Amino acid sequence: MSKRNVFLIAALAVGIVAALLLPSLTARAIASGLVLVVALVFVIRFSRTPRIQSVHDDRERTQEPSHEIFALGKLFEATMSGMREGLLVVDKDMRVVASNTAAHSLFNLSRGKLHAQRLTELTRNPAIYSAFLDALQGTERSGVKIQTHGPERQVFDLRVVPLANSNGRDTEGAQGALGVFIDITRIERLEQIRQEFLSNVSHELRTPLTAILAFVETLETGAIDDKESAERFLSIIRRNATRMQNLIDDILELSAIEAGNVQVRAEEVELNPIVNDVVASLVSKTAVQDIVVNNAVPGEAKVYADARRLEQMLTNLVENAIKFNRAGGQVTIKYESSSPAIEEADDFGRRSAVVGRTDRITVEDTGEGIPTQHLERLFERFYRVDRARSREMGGTGLGLAIVKHLARAHGGEVTVTSELGKGSTFTIELPYYESNRQV
Repeated sequence: MSKRNVFLIAALAVGIVAALLLPSLTARAIASGLVLVVALVFVIRFSRTPRIQSVHDDRERTQEPSHEIFALGKLFEATMSGMREGLLVVDKDMRVVASNTAAHSLFNLSRGKLHAQRLTELTRNPAIYSAFLDALQGTERSGVKIQTHGPERQVFDLRVVPLANSNGRDTEGAQGALGVFIDITRIERLEQIRQEFLSNVSHELRTPLTAILAFVETLETGAIDDKESAERFLSIIRRNATRMQNLIDDILELSAIEAGNVQVRAEEVELNPIVNDVVASLVSKTAVQDIVVNNAVPGEAKVYADARRLEQMLTNLVENAIKFNRAGGQVTIKYESSSPAIEEADDFGRRSAVVGRTDRITVEDTGEGIPTQHLERLFERFYRVDRARSREMGGTGLGLAIVKHLARAHGGEVTVTSELGKGSTFTIELPYYESNRQV
């Protein structure tokens, strides 16, 4: 009990004794009443104090885990474990004194610790060793590119900084070094794609541009007076200019699709009329190569897609099937659908997907087929199985890449199967949705 409480009890006792000693009955009654009021207040206050203290103690106990979580050591450990970058700390003897999970993955250690191991025991990469050695000598290293040659090639940007003595006194060299391995594999891949894209675009544009300049120069040197030659040269110039225009249009279209600037407004559409429009638009090309295009899509077939974008995808696939077919060959467009399952409303209740149902539109040709080693890369930009033949027929090398991105924009996919000597089959897979429902 505190001194203050003892003092209050003593004062109450004195008050009661004094009230009893008063001669007047009325005075004794009034004094006793006052003492009782004071005593009641004291009892209430005294009884609340432990509760308040208990609540205070509970709050302290509740807050204790937060303090523990944010304690310096645990915070540092959690930070290191959660880092995507590999972190490695070595002492002046090149022994590992600290590391994180990402560093274990980097050095292909699924379990165990790196502590106390020498850096030379972890890696034979001279660039890593050299960077840490320079840091121990007081020189900070950054921008050191490290490549791993495991199951998957990875590229890291390594930065190593020297660690001074903890007491701040200058000593000869650093007492340790801290290295951070930043994974730049994706950035390197994107940079490689960008360089390949620029190289391919430059090459694709240079070929027709060179032809245009050459024939313009020929016309300027007197061929323009030869009507027959002039008409032939102008026809070649027009063909190459058209090729350049198509290439630029495809580049812009593909860039817009990849950037997400192309809106796909999917709805339930009839497939057969779309295929008829595609076939009609390519009549001139089928006549030149004596190709028969068959629309084998049932009249009642419906798919969930953006009609204009679906027509664009089918035009690219059918046009390719015509180009790389045999003289007198055939191209067949077919449709099939998996069995519908239970319907399921989406998050907004505006439409319901037919779970498990996928519509497949196939474009089959009777061409020479595609070698297996090319199938994996067939949908890459500017990739061609036969470059010379593709250019001769006016292809830009971007048609299949556009089909791939548009199919994925619909939530679907495009695949290819082929057999040498028998032809190829391209398949567009589209998820099916019922017509939009109002909430």
